[in-house]
Parts: sequence; C-alpha cells; structure tokens
Amino acid sequence: MAAAASSSLSHLLLAPKSRTHPNPSRLPSRWGGSATPLPRRRRLTPAISAAASDLLSPAPSLKSRLAAGDTLYGLFLLSFSPTLAELAALAGYDYVVVDMEHGPGGIPEALACLRALDAARTPAVLRLPEASAVWAKKALDLGPAGLMLPAVESPAAATEAVSYCRYPPRGVRGAAHPIVRASAYGLDDSYLSRCEDDTLVICQVETAPGIAQVEAIAAVDGVDVVQMGPLDLSASMGYLWDPGNRKVRATLREAERKVLEARKKKVAAASDGNAAYLGGFAMPNDPPEQLKLRGYHMVAGTADIAMFRKAALADVKRFREAVMEIGEEGDEEEGEEEKKENDGYWSE
Repeated sequence: MAAAASSSLSHLLLAPKSRTHPNPSRLPSRWGGSATPLPRRRRLTPAISAAASDLLSPAPSLKSRLAAGDTLYGLFLLSFSPTLAELAALAGYDYVVVDMEHGPGGIPEALACLRALDAARTPAVLRLPEASAVWAKKALDLGPAGLMLPAVESPAAATEAVSYCRYPPRGVRGAAHPIVRASAYGLDDSYLSRCEDDTLVICQVETAPGIAQVEAIAAVDGVDVVQMGPLDLSASMGYLWDPGNRKVRATLREAERKVLEARKKKVAAASDGNAAYLGGFAMPNDPPEQLKLRGYHMVAGTADIAMFRKAALADVKRFREAVMEIGEEGDEEEGEEEKKENDGYWSE
C-alpha cells in the first residue's frame, strides 16, 4: 500500500476510539444520589510494534528493486487461488504474476488474489488477456504493482501499450481515481502523482516479428521490462512441438543479447533514453538458474499448476510403486516414529 494510504489507514486503525458510554469517573453511588469520583487511570497511548509498523509501511516497488540491481524471482499463478497466492508470497517469491491470459479467472478473481498478496506484502503483476485499453484500465484500477501486456510486436504497439497505463494527456487511461482500490478508494492523496512512476509496464515479445524489433521495443519510453516468451516464439517459428529447438534457442539468445547490451550502454553512458530490463520464463530445457546467470533481471521460475502437477504425479507414483512383502510389517512399524518426526504434517 502506498505511503500516504498507509499513514491514513494507520491513523484510522490506531486512533483511540471515541467514548460513547458515560464518564466512568462520575458514576452515581449505589448508596445515594451523589456522584462518587473514581480514581482516574492514566490513558494508555497505543504503541505501534516494529512488526506492525513494518506492515503499515509501503513495500519497495518492483521498479526500485530493479534499479537497485536486484534479480527478481517470481511465480505465475494460473489457479486464481488466493490461498496459493498467499502461500507463494509467504514462501518468499519477489513477485507473483496473476495470469488472466491463460488462467480461468477475470477481474473479480484477480482481485481476491491481489488482496492475499498485498496482505503478505508481495507485489502482484497482472497479465492481461490482450493488450487493450479496456483490460488495462480495469486491471490498473485494482492497484497491482505492474501489468504484463502480451504479444507486443513493434515499437508502435509498445507505445500504444504504454499509453493504456497513463492518464491523459500522456495516455488514454480512464480516470476513476477517487473511488478505485488503486488509490485506497480515494484515501491516498499521492496516487495521481506517483502511479505512473510506480507501475511496472512489461511488454511480452513472443513472436518472430516482435523479436526482429526487440531492440526498438526496449527503447520505447515507458517500457520497463521486455519479457521473452519462448513457447509462443517457438510456435511462431513453426516449432510448436519443439520449443527447445536449437533455432528457437539461438533466436532467444540473440534477442537477450540485444536487450542486455542496450541496458548496459544506457547505464554506462547515464543517458536519458529508455532501455528496458530483461524478463523471462524458465523452461525444462532452460532452468531459472541459467536465466539468472545470463543476466536476466526478472525470472519466472514456474507456475502454481505446474508445481502441483509435478508434486501430485510424484506422490501417486510413489504410492503405486510401493511394494510390501509379507513379514515386513514389523520393519515398517520400527521406522514409524522417525517418519513422524520428518513429516511436515502428521495426524494420528
């Protein structure tokens, strides 16, 4: 939550409640009609603990962390489960992408996930179903840390995508800031002055035409991150069934090099021109550690559905392959206590 909103809400939450009952120091005596003064108690000022103060203070934005040189590790959330969103945040992911492009949920379901992530102080990025002003407007009004816009294929398309995230005259975003969640429903007076600086705009470059112009896309003012899309790129190049094809990998490496070199030149020259950060998805043939070593600034390691699928298949396989020979029951019981100690959850 923004600093101004945090201070406003903390004032509302922590201020002493108004007293609606009679003054307890002047209660009537049970023995007569006269009022008997009671000893006055010293009013206790509500103390804000360090933990509470930390919860009320704004979390560092994704933009500020990227500028500080952090490599951010994230997760894609396709289930739209607020519980899994909360768990991902508590596990320590730097950001979570709520995927409205390929996940089954829309704006209402995304809102529930954003609330879970905000409560755990983890930035949420909303991936839109398409790069359009209508979807961007509805998503931004929820107050995410960033937007991911799919299938950006040219500098002109990137410029248009950025315009969806800005108010007039710099863009076309519809204005409802006094009442939407992004401004703490109007409680955050600073929202208009900082929203465009705080919101991370991520353009997905995931087709052969887009890759051909990736350097120019990364240079568009307002594009904060260029996100590589290996699966769609492989399909675009005719290798839908072979995303790890060497031609696809070579094309990705060349695009990576262009974006990273442009970023390095900008930092070295301290120029005013834009040079986007590099983001990407890990693949079975290209794990997240490799992306980090190659210089990616934002790395999405996996998706919640993929993690559950892998764990579920392994669990079923382990059970199906378990074989107990006659006479081994005693051996199993002997190791039971040790199993209980090692298991994260156990119920008799």
